[in-house]
Amino acid sequence: HSLFLNKKTIGQQLNFYAPWCGHCKKLEPVWNEVGIEMRNMGSPVKVGKMDATSFSSIASEFGVRGYPTIKLLKGDLAYNYRGPRTKDDIIEFANRVAGPLIRPLPSQHMFDHVQKRHHVLFVYVGGESPLKEKYIEVASELIVYTYFFSASEDVLPEYVMLPELPAVVVFKDGTYFVYDEYEDGDLSSWINRERFQGYLHVDGFTLYELGDTGKLVAIAVIDDKNSSVEHTRLKSIIQEVARDYRDHFHRDFQFGHMDGNDYINSLLMDDLTIPTIVVLNTSNQQYFLPDRHIENTEDMVQFINNILDGTAEAQGGDGLLQRIKRIIYDAKSTIVSVFKSSPLLGCFLFGLPLGVISIMCYGICTADTDGGVDEHEAAKKENGDRELTDEGSEEEQEEEKNGKYTELSDGELKQKDIMEKKKD
Repeated sequence: HSLFLNKKTIGQQLNFYAPWCGHCKKLEPVWNEVGIEMRNMGSPVKVGKMDATSFSSIASEFGVRGYPTIKLLKGDLAYNYRGPRTKDDIIEFANRVAGPLIRPLPSQHMFDHVQKRHHVLFVYVGGESPLKEKYIEVASELIVYTYFFSASEDVLPEYVMLPELPAVVVFKDGTYFVYDEYEDGDLSSWINRERFQGYLHVDGFTLYELGDTGKLVAIAVIDDKNSSVEHTRLKSIIQEVARDYRDHFHRDFQFGHMDGNDYINSLLMDDLTIPTIVVLNTSNQQYFLPDRHIENTEDMVQFINNILDGTAEAQGGDGLLQRIKRIIYDAKSTIVSVFKSSPLLGCFLFGLPLGVISIMCYGICTADTDGGVDEHEAAKKENGDRELTDEGSEEEQEEEKNGKYTELSDGELKQKDIMEKKKD
C-alpha cells in the first residue's frame, strides 16, 4: 500500500520502488515481512511503499535517484538506509533512527546490558557543554550507522579512567578509547572511523562502508573452508597486528579477512591467488601487494610501515588508463558471465548482432562488386555499339561507291549510243 506522508507521525519508513525494477521485486517479500513484524511488535514506525514512477515529484523532493531507496522520515528529516536488505537489519535501522538521538544509561546494570548487545558503543560522559552539542549534532548525522548513548562517570566500569570531563568514549574490541580533539581531529570524522571493530569479516558491502572512513584496508584473502596452515596463518597474522599494534595503526588502517578471491579480483582487475594479503585504498582505488612472502607479524608490520613511508609500490588507481581498463574488464566479465550462465542466451545476444553486421558488410561489399561488373559490361557494350556503327558506315560508303560506279557506267552507255547514232 502507499503511505500518506504525515510529519506528526513518530516515524515513517518508505520504500521508493519502480514496478519494472528487479531489485525492487526481490525486496518486496522482505519488505512485507518488515511491515508485519513491526506492526506486531507495536512499533510506532509506519511502514509503506511508494511507486516513484507514479509519484515522481515526491520522489524527486526526497532525492530518490535509484531503486529501491529506503528512507525513514522523522519530522522534517529523511534518513537513508544503506545497509543489507534483510528483515532484521531494516527493522534494527528503523528502531534506531526512530528513537531518541541520545539514549541515556542511568545505571551500571543498564550499561552492562547495552554493552553486551553492541560491539561498538559510543558514550558521552559529563554535563552540558559545547562538546555535548557537537556530539548531538554528529549523532543526528550518523544515527543511520550506530547508536549514541550518554552516562555519568559513576555508571562506567571501574577500569575506565578518563583524563578529564566532559569526554566521548568508544567501547569496542574489549577495551575503550577516549576522543582527543588535538590528535583525532573532527569529532564526526573520529566517530565515522571508530564505528567499526578493529578486525572485520570483509565483504563487498563492508568495503563500500569503509570507503567513508578514509582508512586503508589490510585484508587476508583466504578460503574459510580451507583449514590448511597457510590460510589460518595469514588470518592470524592480520588479527595479531590489529590487536597488538592498534595504537600504531588504528588511525590509518582497518584490518580483516575476506572469504574467496572473486570479489577482490573483480575489484583489482587482477588474478590474485589465495591465500594472500592485499592492502586497499578505497578512496582512490589503489592497492598494495607485499613484495615478499609474509612469514610472521614482523613482516606484516614492516609491509605496513613501507606503505606509510611511501616506499611500497602502489598499483591501480583511478586515472584515465585505469578507467578504460575498467570498461574493457567489465565488458569482458559481462560477456563471460552470460556465456557461463546461459550459452544459448549468450549466442543469441551476441551472435545475432554480429550476424546482422556481417550480412550488412557482405551486402555492401557485394553491391560495390556488382556495380563494378555492370559498369564494365556497359562499357563493353558501348564499345561494341561503336564498332557496329563504324562497320555500318563502311558498308554505306561501299554502297555509295558502288552506286557511283553504276551511275558512271550508265552515262558512258548513253554517250556511246549517241555517238553510234551520229555515225549512222
